[in-house]
Amino acid sequence: MPITTADVLYTATATAENGRDGRVATDDGRLDVVVNPPREMGGSGAGTNPEQLFAAGYSACFQGALGVVARNEGLDVSGATVTAEVGIGRGEDGFGIRVAITARIPALDPAAARDLVARAHQVCPYSKATRGNIEVTLDVR
Repeated sequence: MPITTADVLYTATATAENGRDGRVATDDGRLDVVVNPPREMGGSGAGTNPEQLFAAGYSACFQGALGVVARNEGLDVSGATVTAEVGIGRGEDGFGIRVAITARIPALDPAAARDLVARAHQVCPYSKATRGNIEVTLDVR
């Protein structure tokens, strides 16, 4: 179920200039980056790109969800990392993205880690936002 305006605890605001080949900055000045298409897409690759920014946000959010679920169940996730790979490509209906999430949770056995990752995927706000819209795969190593 979507949250209502009254439920919002924080709002991030960013403004882009010149789209994928320009600049993106947040209203508080904490993020101000040059964005350029990657070389693989004909760009200069000089700056970051929206896919890298999405991967950074998704991996951090998923790691947070992993920690919340683990704490609620008394599980040890010390030393855990979450990597998000965001791919962009052209499909039948234009450009689209896909995400591969890889979690490394050394303190848990593989079965417990897979179960925890699946539960984190159910509560992560990025996972909820993308569910049914893009392909998201989960892996535990």
